[in-house]
Amino acid sequence: MMSKAALCIASSMRSTLPRHGALIKRGVLANASNRSKSDRARLVEHFDPVPIANEKLLDYENGSSERKELESSLQKILSSVKHVPIVIDGEEHKVRNELLQVLPYNIKRPIARYGHASHGMLEMAIEKTVEAQERWDRTQLSERMYIWQRAAEMIATKYRFDIVAATMLGQGKTLRQAEMDVAELVDFMRISPAFLRDVASYEPINDFPVTQRNYMRLRGLTGFVAAISPFNYTSIAANLAFTPALMGNAVMWKPSDSAILSNWYVFQAMRDAGLPDGVVNFIPSEETTFAAAVTQHSKLAGIHFTGTAGVLKVLWQLVANNINVYENYPRLVGDSGGKNFHFVHSSADPETAVACTIRAAFEYAGQKCSSCSMLYVPQSLWESHIKKPLLEISSQLFVSKATYCECFYSALINRQAYNRIYMWLRYIGLNPDCELLTGGTCSRKQGYYVDPTIVQVHDLNDRICREELLGPILCVHVYADEELPQTMAKVAEINHGPIGSVFASDADFIDEAYRVFKFNVGNLNVNDKSTGAMVARQPFGAGHMTGTSDKLGSPHALLRWTSPQVIKESFKPHVSVYYPYMEITEHIQNIGKPQPKPESKVQPQMESRDEPQVA
Repeated sequence: MMSKAALCIASSMRSTLPRHGALIKRGVLANASNRSKSDRARLVEHFDPVPIANEKLLDYENGSSERKELESSLQKILSSVKHVPIVIDGEEHKVRNELLQVLPYNIKRPIARYGHASHGMLEMAIEKTVEAQERWDRTQLSERMYIWQRAAEMIATKYRFDIVAATMLGQGKTLRQAEMDVAELVDFMRISPAFLRDVASYEPINDFPVTQRNYMRLRGLTGFVAAISPFNYTSIAANLAFTPALMGNAVMWKPSDSAILSNWYVFQAMRDAGLPDGVVNFIPSEETTFAAAVTQHSKLAGIHFTGTAGVLKVLWQLVANNINVYENYPRLVGDSGGKNFHFVHSSADPETAVACTIRAAFEYAGQKCSSCSMLYVPQSLWESHIKKPLLEISSQLFVSKATYCECFYSALINRQAYNRIYMWLRYIGLNPDCELLTGGTCSRKQGYYVDPTIVQVHDLNDRICREELLGPILCVHVYADEELPQTMAKVAEINHGPIGSVFASDADFIDEAYRVFKFNVGNLNVNDKSTGAMVARQPFGAGHMTGTSDKLGSPHALLRWTSPQVIKESFKPHVSVYYPYMEITEHIQNIGKPQPKPESKVQPQMESRDEPQVA
């Protein structure tokens, strides 16, 4: 069954065999074959819809086969330091000065070593990527889909536990969070080809089959696409690189330094599945060096980015500064975090609101781009129903090594993130408008640990109510019940982010939330946490200054990476420049047309006479 979005896009979709049969009956394909020996079927491809389903999560119960497989992968990674090369057009490159990826919760324990590409190496990579794009764009859609489907199966089986283990160790995710990440990765690889089927099966109107035939074929963008991926999702990192590739583009993938190992396993899985060399190049790089190299090159076709809003703005400015250099208008697709919120109405179930908020605020140490960092609670529920369980449960969360099964969340990703959250904790301690309710402590003796922190904020104009925190800090604002409309309006003004959630049983309030929160968030959840969006179920992406809202996990995201070409083939072309209403005489209409030769008349021979002929 297709999604509603897919149905909208593929409103003219038909199955291949019935469509061709109908055209043959009408003589369209027959006429075309008479005029040309070329195979029109290779211009465009149409597909039957296929059922799609999200990948099932494994339970990892003690003694289960998946638990044993995961333990083996964890031991394998911890037993050595994996060398991760730079890969350009299938060739592996090693640099002299190598860096280390360490465990966030044990910074003295490395698990991978890698190097950054130099500017010269990036220039060479761009040339190789452009060459690969020309070859890859000629590959049939069906062949690409086969590679992606094969990769999805291999990631779900052969590579699953290595990627889960690398995500747990390298990015500090708990078992459940890492398993969800890899399941989402499988979804991207398995469902994106299904979306491509829907998009490719769109057909222009062909209501005059005797006189013309219209086609639309999907082309990649000429040049290269730069994918700059984040640390917090292995799945999103892969999606940034491989979704443009699926659509016929060649990609330079700059993985995050803090996610090198898991991203490397994904890259290996795609190669194993049959992705040709050069289509996606694996290029760890220093951020500014990579950004400068790709944005200054004339062949830049697009940038696919997930990260902070500040970096997205820098990339946008670099492209704007070089707009006269490019051969294309580069496609810029970006998502960043924002100020995601939970808004609790007086009709809400307090137990649901508390449980969802704790998960959304503190799972993965609040480092998801959908993490909740603002909670709005009415006075009628705060003291009586929400404050005590919220503080008690949060203060008891077990923060430790990511490999411990009872661990709720582990350390922050790196020192830069730790320093940023440390400064926020100091800000809270010195701010009279902030009342620390629990937490506020941190340590980096062994790893980058921050305790779950909840702070009550009295002034919604405070910067902490507007800015993304990306850490285990939850701000709470208690509003007067009679000031509900004003509070909702203020939230719509200051909280722009990927996702907002409202908790209520009052239908009128929910309808009002739909109206008030229509534009400040990309996704709006009702009685559920802000985190946990799933591919094809809740496509993800926000607008305003938090992203371009291209909805990862939907057919819309694929359309950003194609440049369609429309082909019109006329079977009865025009032979006159005049229209009937002009009432042009037949004589004038025939001007300029080849005239038939007059018939030759045989002249009778005259008898010879002696007298001269009269001239």
